[in-house]
Amino acid sequence: MSAPLAGPLDRLGRPVRDLRLSVTDRCNFRCPYCMPRTVFGPDHPFSPRSELLTYEELTRVVAIFAALGVSKVRLTGGEPLLRRDLEALVAMIAATPGIDDIAITTNGSLLAGRAEALRAAGLHRVTVSLDSLDPAVFAAMADTRISLDTVLDGIAVARDVGLAPIKLNAVVQRGVNDEGLLDLAGYARANGDLLRFIEYMDVGTSNGWVRDQVVPAAEIIERINAVHPLEPVPAATRGEVAQRWRYVDGGGEIGVISSVTQPFCTDCTRARMTATGELFTCLFATHGRDVRALLRGGASDEEIRDQISEVWSARSDRYSELRSAATVDAPRAEMSYLGG
Repeated sequence: MSAPLAGPLDRLGRPVRDLRLSVTDRCNFRCPYCMPRTVFGPDHPFSPRSELLTYEELTRVVAIFAALGVSKVRLTGGEPLLRRDLEALVAMIAATPGIDDIAITTNGSLLAGRAEALRAAGLHRVTVSLDSLDPAVFAAMADTRISLDTVLDGIAVARDVGLAPIKLNAVVQRGVNDEGLLDLAGYARANGDLLRFIEYMDVGTSNGWVRDQVVPAAEIIERINAVHPLEPVPAATRGEVAQRWRYVDGGGEIGVISSVTQPFCTDCTRARMTATGELFTCLFATHGRDVRALLRGGASDEEIRDQISEVWSARSDRYSELRSAATVDAPRAEMSYLGG
């Protein structure tokens, strides 16, 4: 492949720098804010294996995006660790010129047995979804029989094998888990983890989103600051979605992702590729562009690169900034399909 290009800019002047690469639309949790069991039940038609991109195809996609300026890749799902031999894909991506940061987002249920191999394959960072430290609240929010201890054990193993600092993501819903914010903050402080509180979002159309359950980022920071004084941390790079705050006493930092109350669309540099090869340019998008057909239809890398550049150059997404009663009810792809 030719040398990396400057890369396309979209209609708002945003470059593509980060690739979210979904490897499966399946998950062993049924978190109501993402994959409610009433919709994703035992008869739900998940993507057949033949429709999933192979590891070779996924790696080819990564190399094409690297030629457009992408340096960061995050593996997502569904639950990515349900994909067999994921370590092989990590190793293949790690060998791709231009990629210097490989991360994974996981629910942590399978992490204890995989963390060491993933680290050895070239994984740099891991993000674990952890919405509560209360076993009952955790079980309700994950809608799973897998224990909280299993997830905490996975996080501990990941720390031990050198994937620290672990990033923890907590989706905050008023009246559901917001009473446990300080418990999560204390856990992260004690273990040197990076905690990110995420406002409950209207991703997809099946999670029953209501704005009244959104706990604004400003309120989250106010609650933490009242016990552990905080000071803001400037963004390190364009495209950081979290507003970062550090503890005045040196006890680490937290972040808040405020897609609902303080949208950050104008700095978004993320592209998303589904496990079946659809390119999406926004977490709240309705349709993607079929890249799998190009991969399996004999298109050259340059032809695929040009198609991706065309899609990105035409991008004008800013759903969160335009959110209204009309947009909330519009059809959207589910997060479990396009990768969160």
